[in-house]
Amino acid sequence: MSLVKSKQRVADHGEVFTPAWMVEAMLDLVKGETERIDSRFLEPACGNGNFLVPILRRKLAAVEFKYGESDFERRHYALLGLMCVYGIELLPDNISECRANLLEIFAEYLQLDPSDDFYRAAVCVLSQNLIHGDARTMRVWDASPILFAEWGYLWKGRFQRRDFSLKSLTQSSAFSTEGKLFAQLGKHEIFTPAKTYPPMTVSELVAATQEATL
Repeated sequence: MSLVKSKQRVADHGEVFTPAWMVEAMLDLVKGETERIDSRFLEPACGNGNFLVPILRRKLAAVEFKYGESDFERRHYALLGLMCVYGIELLPDNISECRANLLEIFAEYLQLDPSDDFYRAAVCVLSQNLIHGDARTMRVWDASPILFAEWGYLWKGRFQRRDFSLKSLTQSSAFSTEGKLFAQLGKHEIFTPAKTYPPMTVSELVAATQEATL
């Protein structure tokens, strides 16, 4: 893949893509986390996914190793792996490509067609997790604050979703630093979700996300 799309984009946005060999070398520095299904990764300038794509591939490899013999668990943990990948991107064509690239990898792994609930759930998750916005201002393209969905797997096919503002998440280090005013507070007192959803199955997740976008 070319490291630049055009000289004009480099001049306007400083857009240069990291080469694949360097991406893999950087991910190997945190190899254990990249191979943990429920570890969360946020790429604040995700481009078309040249970091997020190999992260998802590593997570799906871990799913196959641990749950490959159970189709039920394999499908649900694969979705959890996708749920734990996040990105922010300023340019609309890049974020569209990133969503499409991750969806293709996920669908290929599970052999899904677009009518499958897991395919539709993946589309919903990617629309929430991959944000067209500016990480510097912590706002989406329409200037509203960036919200991220925290997804958790509750076993037996049910997922939990809680939404948090990016601003509150980035302020956590200030609260936890020794000697700071709020250092004694627990995480439950710092991270207050903007919204909490009831536990839901894959089909319920799809229905809830689609209803929210109407």
